[in-house]
Amino acid sequence: MYYVKAPAKINLTLDVLHKRPDGFHEVEMIMTTVDLADRIGLELREDGIIHIISVDRFVPNDHRNLAYQAAKVLKEMYKVKSGVSIKIEKNIPVAAGLAGGSSDAAATLKGLNILWELNLTLDELAQIGTKIGSDVAFCVYGGTALATGRGEKIQELPTPANCWVILAKPTLGVSTADVYGNLKVDQIVHPKTTQMLKAIQEKDYELMCNSLGNVLEDVTLKLYPEVANLKEQMQRFGADAVLMSGSGPTVFGLVNHESRVQRVYNGLRGFCDEVYAVRLMGDREFLA
Repeated sequence: MYYVKAPAKINLTLDVLHKRPDGFHEVEMIMTTVDLADRIGLELREDGIIHIISVDRFVPNDHRNLAYQAAKVLKEMYKVKSGVSIKIEKNIPVAAGLAGGSSDAAATLKGLNILWELNLTLDELAQIGTKIGSDVAFCVYGGTALATGRGEKIQELPTPANCWVILAKPTLGVSTADVYGNLKVDQIVHPKTTQMLKAIQEKDYELMCNSLGNVLEDVTLKLYPEVANLKEQMQRFGADAVLMSGSGPTVFGLVNHESRVQRVYNGLRGFCDEVYAVRLMGDREFLA
């Protein structure tokens, strides 16, 4: 079995510019990868079937699974006769705003590109990824990037200042459609995207902390008070800066000093079962 790493992402910024004629929202967001990853195992099948293997009951094992969709799109586009068994070992929380499903799909595309000997470039795989989901193109590249359009237009950025990231996911699911549906685009206070770009370019940790912003956060915090409480607790325990990732419900905190990481982590474990202390990766080459 051939294994591929599928890392989680966080949004350092997430801005919504307007609603598009196609019903999607035009976004501008800065995303970066963290050292929390699923593991995707791929094994060729001679019967042509795409088969999902997962012990996580929250991971669908049929056409709803984004890794399945990735394999199906590749198979149909390039008329591949072989099938594949896709084993998904979940470490990223499901439906968490961390692009776990999208990253699984991206890892499947990259792995099958090798197993099926398609010789596609990363750019070609990212383009195919846009057929599957808005975050898949970013996940194909990994690293740190400015994403625009629906999230599928990717501009590579340097690696941000290194730090620890505390991730905490409350035991609830968030409907992305509900969050966007309750977003009043004309009342948005836009995040400091330009300032965040400067912070990344200059590896300025303090400026990065001061530039975090997510326009979906206020909506989710009103719909799900548990997320607001989690954010308050993370700030109280001493994270340098705290933000919700994606449409939630995962909240992340940036911490610069290792001595404080354990304190924040231990404090949050009293409020939340799913807490992770990981490093910011943010480097595309590291993921290759």
